[in-house]
Amino acid sequence: MDERKTPILVGCGQLTQREDDPDAALSPMDLTEAAARRAAGDTGAGDAVLAALDTVLAIRSFSDTSWRFASPFGQSTNMPKTLAARVGATGATRLIYTYPGGNMVQWAINRLFEMITRGEVGAALIAGGEALSTQKAAQRAGLELDWNEDPGGTPEMWGVETRGWNDVEDRHRMAGAIFAYPMFENALRHHAGRSVAEQSAVIGDLFAGFAAVAAQNPLADRRNGFTAEQIAANGPDNPYIGFPYTKLMNANAFIDQSAALILTSVAKAKSLGIPREKWVYLHGCADTHDHWYISDRKDFHSSPAMRVAGEEALAMAETSLDQIGAFDIYSCFPSAVQLACQELGLATDDPRGLTITGGLPYFGGPGNNYVTHSIAEMMNRARAEPGLKGLVTSCGNYVTKEAVGIYSTDAPDKPFAPKDPGLYQAALNADKGRTSVAAARGAAEIETYTVMHDRAGPSFAIVMGLLDDGSRFIANTPDDPDLLRDMVENDYMGASGKVTHNDGLNIFTPA
Repeated sequence: MDERKTPILVGCGQLTQREDDPDAALSPMDLTEAAARRAAGDTGAGDAVLAALDTVLAIRSFSDTSWRFASPFGQSTNMPKTLAARVGATGATRLIYTYPGGNMVQWAINRLFEMITRGEVGAALIAGGEALSTQKAAQRAGLELDWNEDPGGTPEMWGVETRGWNDVEDRHRMAGAIFAYPMFENALRHHAGRSVAEQSAVIGDLFAGFAAVAAQNPLADRRNGFTAEQIAANGPDNPYIGFPYTKLMNANAFIDQSAALILTSVAKAKSLGIPREKWVYLHGCADTHDHWYISDRKDFHSSPAMRVAGEEALAMAETSLDQIGAFDIYSCFPSAVQLACQELGLATDDPRGLTITGGLPYFGGPGNNYVTHSIAEMMNRARAEPGLKGLVTSCGNYVTKEAVGIYSTDAPDKPFAPKDPGLYQAALNADKGRTSVAAARGAAEIETYTVMHDRAGPSFAIVMGLLDDGSRFIANTPDDPDLLRDMVENDYMGASGKVTHNDGLNIFTPA
């Protein structure tokens, strides 16, 4: 194969900051720079590989993604340009910033590898960093930090700008991951025929395995090694966020973490003197998406996009699930793990394990950048066990955007040439989901639901319901504390009732 057109990963770097003094802590850009320099050092070429970069891609910060994490201290107005200047990548003319999504790291690698095969990219850096722990500590202490940087210019944008929820979902307060994933969980439970208590034990066991891996990872934020009982138990130190999820079942975004990857061609790696034992190949990859808004899905207990992404990546790698030696399954919430395993055909108690980092609740959930960490870990694992194939999944929005990568130090026996995602995406798009209605009235039943909590307890409910004609609606329930408590204490899946519509809102009242 033409070594000039054979893409490889050659460097990875990670950093977890544990600094109690916000004034002394590194900013998000400081952390990102540090990870990039670690990745350069990991290649063995050091500053030479940074000078050789023609492309710098910055993963979108969480403070630039959601109002929940907005920074009062500012940020760079052009993150890839700031990063390129900081690390001395003076030859980097392609400066890229991504739209939101936990899938975007794998998505970007897929695209950059394709560009290397076409001679459009010589060497690229992917990096991101978060300092939400420091941000939160500074806000609590009433400190004023200055994280503003204005290098000028406008970066190239990659990904999909469209937000993950529609206007009707927004009016009913379904506007974020903490609202959506608990509804998938209740649907999975109902489909499996389990009670609330039974499902709580199942997902406690599932995430105890992740916590055990985090306990052995020096980079993990939570290394307590939580038991299944601790994870599942609802209490003052582990309250419900969105029923049935306790705090320890949610991705932990309030961490300071950064990670970076460097990729290039075999020919370029040789010219830079990067040793062969550093090279990691992408054997298989795919990226897909389910129907964009959850109101339009066929159901809430499956992910056709995840199934297709797994099938396509394995087919490209000419391998099977049995031949994969390590996994890192995206784990923002338990339902994301269960759906990925279900669609891949992977048992949740597979002896190979489901994570090599510890997962987003325990290793840390640094916004859109988590998968940079999981791929960095997979690179290290593959280097330590030459010939091992490692599979990484990633997920953006609400079981919406899926991407899969299969990594190994073994060189593939054919050129890197993934299938055009449009070819399999067309079939996913054509497999229509339910019809959803904005204004719902009449007899109805609950298809799935969650009860959101604040510090005082149950706060409001979000219901996905079905009308008699099979069409779907989203609704809230009456603002009744007793009802909300009962929806947590008892199983309301399939409960019948009546939905009314007034002033843009649907209200479902159980019978």
